[in-house]
Amino acid sequence: MTRTGRDGAERDGERMPDGGGASDGGGAPGRDAETGWGAGTDWDAVAPGFDAGADHGMRDPAVRDAWASRLTAWLPAAPADVLDLGCGTGSLALLAARAGHRVTASDRSPAMLAEARAKLAGTGAHLLRADAAHPPFAPRSFDIVLVRHLLWLFADPAVVLRRWCALLRPGGRLVLVEGRWKDAGLPLAEVTALLAPLAERLHTEPLSGDARLWGGPVDDERYAVVASPAPPRRHSEIVDVHLFLRRGDEVLLARRANTGYADGLWHAPSGHVEEGEDVRTAVLREAYEETGLRLAPEDVRVALVMQHAAPSGGSRIGWFFEAVHPAGGEPRNAEPHKCDALEWFPLDALPEGLVAYCAAGLDAYRAGDRFVLHRHAPDDPVARVAGVPGRAVVLRESPGPPAG
Repeated sequence: MTRTGRDGAERDGERMPDGGGASDGGGAPGRDAETGWGAGTDWDAVAPGFDAGADHGMRDPAVRDAWASRLTAWLPAAPADVLDLGCGTGSLALLAARAGHRVTASDRSPAMLAEARAKLAGTGAHLLRADAAHPPFAPRSFDIVLVRHLLWLFADPAVVLRRWCALLRPGGRLVLVEGRWKDAGLPLAEVTALLAPLAERLHTEPLSGDARLWGGPVDDERYAVVASPAPPRRHSEIVDVHLFLRRGDEVLLARRANTGYADGLWHAPSGHVEEGEDVRTAVLREAYEETGLRLAPEDVRVALVMQHAAPSGGSRIGWFFEAVHPAGGEPRNAEPHKCDALEWFPLDALPEGLVAYCAAGLDAYRAGDRFVLHRHAPDDPVARVAGVPGRAVVLRESPGPPAG
């Protein structure tokens, strides 16, 4: 069920957990039978009495020690940089600070923060007012992101989890304390499913059975999840090679056929760099496979380099080489199953139906540009079409070091 919280954002859920610790998410449509908290709760008004809850104020040494023991297991050895999102009155943040960690705590409620500031005085903790759904921190800023009874309040928890995980340094941990009570909250299976695409390792702990954490027995589902996000994938791109074979003021082009991509369009002889190849070796191989030319390394020169992104968004690096006929022999259609025509065209009178990034490469080649970006918009056609804006951006070249 969707509701509107204190910050005006629509949320999913029914009611606050009896032991809920965070105030960022706002209230619920119904009312908690014990606390009276619900939709439109004034969390600033609630703050002075918030710590009356056993697991809120942790005034009972047994409750405090139970949470401290759990945190010791979930957090790395001190000192680590810990972010407590939706910290409420700061009880968990205080335990982390006392354990020797460098703590940052945030909440949307000024009154909650005032309670937390008094509680954390002298610990060196940094407190600020912030929206937990949009944490105002740089990526990879923390070793631990700690969140208690908050995730279930957001309409799209998957998006929020991605933002929280992005705050972690390599090797960091996201520590969630959540639950499912009556018709509200998130079951453990749902949280682990949301985290599965983001986490390399997941550790879960049932908490309902440990009455010390709550100041007494509870009969609902409460649990912790410690997620170690997968390291970010290193970006990689396909590298391809293209040959501009010149015959005077003409260039050789091939018309693609039966490949499933850009069939019927003209393109320079080209292909992908294979494992273990350098780009020059690759263009010599592709020239032979497609046109039968036996070019030597000294026959080819680099014309330009282009980073290109297709309309689908996939990007690649293209190396465009130049060779001059009759180097390597007379070209022929050596792959008739992939190409139905091989023809010479004047550089200043190129055919209709050119692959757009090949056309951009030829434009740059004629202009003497050496480094080019060419990134399609999502709805662009693969072919160069009149009326579609050109996407090429020429990169400035360095003049080289000053003469000395």
